Amino acid sequence: ELALYAPGLGYYSAGAAKFGASGDFITAPELSALFARTIARQLASLLVRTGDNTGDIAGGDILELGAGSGRLALDLLTELERIGQLPGRYIILEIGSDLVARQRDLLVEHAPRLVDRVEWLQTLPNSFSGAIVANEVIDALPTHLVVWREAGIHERGVAVEAGQFVWRDQTIARGPLLAAASRLQRGLGDLRGYAGGYLSEVNLAAGKLVESLASLLVKGAIFLIDYGFGESEYYHAQRDRGTLMCHYRHRAHEDPFHLPGLEDITSHVDFSAIAASGISAGLRLAGYTTQAQFLINCGITELLGEVAASDPGYASIARVAQKLLSPAEMGELFKVMALSKNLPEPLPGFSHGDKRRLL
Repeated sequence: ELALYAPGLGYYSAGAAKFGASGDFITAPELSALFARTIARQLASLLVRTGDNTGDIAGGDILELGAGSGRLALDLLTELERIGQLPGRYIILEIGSDLVARQRDLLVEHAPRLVDRVEWLQTLPNSFSGAIVANEVIDALPTHLVVWREAGIHERGVAVEAGQFVWRDQTIARGPLLAAASRLQRGLGDLRGYAGGYLSEVNLAAGKLVESLASLLVKGAIFLIDYGFGESEYYHAQRDRGTLMCHYRHRAHEDPFHLPGLEDITSHVDFSAIAASGISAGLRLAGYTTQAQFLINCGITELLGEVAASDPGYASIARVAQKLLSPAEMGELFKVMALSKNLPEPLPGFSHGDKRRLL
């Protein structure tokens, strides 16, 4: 948590470039506007159903969690304007002042007419109706490392020896972490018969975030886009070292002590736990599928069809589509989950390829 979010020092609170070719990793919105344009089709239908449609304003609002460079916000707003379905407000929850400045500069440069529609917050609003979007947010939440051993369930923590950070394990005596780890032990079979124990993550912060979103959502849906699995695949026998990864200058490695504060630290998302948290907080599991299927359901092929094969930019757009859709790229590893409230109608993004049975 400190390495990522400590004011002025944490990775997401300091000023270094993080996104795109000059940063440490590239997210789907950074590839091209195709990703946002496709998602905008899903959001447009939901915004009309959660607000009062007047002219070119759909009425419902959009709340984006952790908007990164601001590219997704810019491209969503531009596309929603193009199809005459702008949200009433576009709210960005962002804790880093440096990122807020970069997002604002991007919008001022490319869509100054839309800047007044954008509002930045550092804390969640008290209530909200519309669409909540979190693209690659859950994976960046601080997670607990847990080791299941014959001698019991341990948490792997950080200590200092001779001026260096080192791992140190201690028995989990009580509390929510022990309850979650014990439930996994009972539900998934014996996790203890591994050399050195079975190591993985239990992300309690992700569940708390979903509960907070459920409490403020009056009517609408939460769209979570991230890499991860359902529980049985997440805690698989072949994944006995967990999923914790670091990213620095487009290189991935497993040592969070290498450059703390200067590198991203992530873990995959346990979507079963996310769904359980949402349902227990009064939300409905409205959809779960792969990113590829979600984008196809939302009309990415139709958008590709709008560009002639002879167009000089077609090859570039086709390469982006391949990366977004291919099972070998982002298409299968990335999932999309929707949790809704007071919104009984089906969501177009999940009309085919439902994967809820895998949770």
